[in-house]
Amino acid sequence: MKVTLFDYGAGNLHSLAKALMLGGAQVRIEPDPKRCLDGDALVLPGVGAFGHAAERLAPGLSEVRRALKDGLPCLGICLGMQLLFDASEEGEGQGLGVISGRVTRVRAERVPQIGWNALERPSDVLFERAPLRYAYYANSFVCRPQDAKHVIAWSHHEGDEFPAAVRAGNTYGFQFHPEKSSGAGLLLVKAFLDGVKK
Repeated sequence: MKVTLFDYGAGNLHSLAKALMLGGAQVRIEPDPKRCLDGDALVLPGVGAFGHAAERLAPGLSEVRRALKDGLPCLGICLGMQLLFDASEEGEGQGLGVISGRVTRVRAERVPQIGWNALERPSDVLFERAPLRYAYYANSFVCRPQDAKHVIAWSHHEGDEFPAAVRAGNTYGFQFHPEKSSGAGLLLVKAFLDGVKK
C-alpha cells in the first residue's frame, strides 16, 4: 500500500512516516499538492501554522478537495485535521472544506495544550480496532464543526470541549498525535491503514 505524506514545511515528518511504515505502508514524502493524489491514501501531517500550510496547499487545493470528496482515503493529524475545515483564525488561507466549520483558539488559560488527554465518547470502527483512550496533544487551536455528526471522539481542556477526532466519508482527522501516543496510537494508525486496504 502506497501512502503519500504531504510535506508543507511542517515538522514531525520522520516520526509520522515511521508510524505509517510500521503499519505496513510504503511512504512517499511529496511537497507538491497536485502530485499527492496518486497513492492509496493521503496523510496531512501535524506541527506548523495554518496560514503557511494553506499557502503550500493552495496550488492543488481544488484537486485535493475533489479527490477526498471522491473517496481517496485521507488522515489529517493536528494541523492536518485543521486543514480539513474551511478556515482558521490562526492565519489566512483556505482549508479544504471537507468538513464545514472553522478553527479557533483553545478557550483556556493554559495554551498550548501539551501532554496527555482523555478521548471521550469514541464512536467509530477505528476505535473498536484500536481502543485508544488517552492521546498526546500539542495544540493551541481546535476545530469547531458546524455539524457535530462528523465528530467521532471528544476531549476537554480546562472546560473547553472540542473534537478529538472527526470523519467525513474516507477522510479522518485527529487533533492529537497518534504517532506520539505510545503503542495504542500506533495501533490506531494501523487501523486506519487496514481500512484503506479494505
